[in-house]
Amino acid sequence: MPDVSSRFDGLGVGFAPYLQPPGPDVVRLTVGEPGFETPRQIIDEAIRGLENGDTKYTRGAGSIELCNAVSEYLGFHHSIEVDSENIIVTPGAKQALLYSFMITTMPGDEAILLSPSWASYEPMLEFIGSVPVNVPVRRDNFHPDIKAIRSAITNKTKMILINSPCNPTGAVFTPNEIQEIVDIANEYDLWIVSDEIYSRMIWVDWPHVSPYNLSGGEERTIIVNGWSKSWAMTGMRLGFMAGPERAINAAKKCQANSASHVPTYIMNAAITALGCNDAVNSFNNEYKKRRQMMIDGLSEIPGLRIPEPEGAFYVFADVTGTGMSDIEFADGALKAGVQLIPASLISGGKGFVRISYAASEDMIIEGIARLKKWLL
Repeated sequence: MPDVSSRFDGLGVGFAPYLQPPGPDVVRLTVGEPGFETPRQIIDEAIRGLENGDTKYTRGAGSIELCNAVSEYLGFHHSIEVDSENIIVTPGAKQALLYSFMITTMPGDEAILLSPSWASYEPMLEFIGSVPVNVPVRRDNFHPDIKAIRSAITNKTKMILINSPCNPTGAVFTPNEIQEIVDIANEYDLWIVSDEIYSRMIWVDWPHVSPYNLSGGEERTIIVNGWSKSWAMTGMRLGFMAGPERAINAAKKCQANSASHVPTYIMNAAITALGCNDAVNSFNNEYKKRRQMMIDGLSEIPGLRIPEPEGAFYVFADVTGTGMSDIEFADGALKAGVQLIPASLISGGKGFVRISYAASEDMIIEGIARLKKWLL
């Protein structure tokens, strides 16, 4: 029997072991899945696309109309001015990240991750032969340690990845912090990959700022974003990349030789979604309410430290005060009927658990009640 390629040996799967659907009686606070239905007008437009026969090949980067809409969206909501020719719509933001990693690194090159970071970054880099370098963030608020970033740079460093708002920590980096990272990237001539999938979910006084918009950032920043989180469209697998022409031209080659393009009938639905501001605002108001419910409830449990989530929809809770490891805590919570994610499954996450407040209010109330019953 032939051997499987060795590139998969030891490749991690991140949070996957704790993302398996539990039994029907378990409160699931694990998945980064918006707790809302996709807005009806988006569904209707996708159906209309099928009925209109939009089932054939089309422009690989996405229709001109869709790329124009993304360009307008970035300008209106984030003051990011990027030509539609420098935008590519991908089968999910995860695919856009993979393209970005392939564009910015070669096998053996190093990429700086601000740790703890999303579970898929590290294995994706390893998959293509690049070397993830985990630089710990500050433990009090999960913001970047600028000195540590600078100290981690070697002659093999090619890229720094920024994810703000951050999954799993919920940190929203300040404009000054982003500028300091851009300054480092300029000094050492590095790429920046900016994962901005949660950029509409900001719960603090300072705004989301893309490194693309800061001095020295435009020529070296690849923006990754998508439709999954803000519009509750995770299963439609729609993401996009925007950035310098040379980077996006390379991404177009990646897509042409792999996925071709996203489903044609979904493209007009994606345009419709970008205009659904009322839905996004409604979702965000609910997230703010559920965030506070989660903070208030968990803060009443002895042994837990709850740093304030500044964005996205996760609480990153420190469980070391309970005397348990994060694995022990997550396993105990599951026995109590609550599914959580132990963060030691990723680099830099030891002692923490990730808890999603994208679940319904009823699920949050029940989950907290079960944790209190177990721990109080």
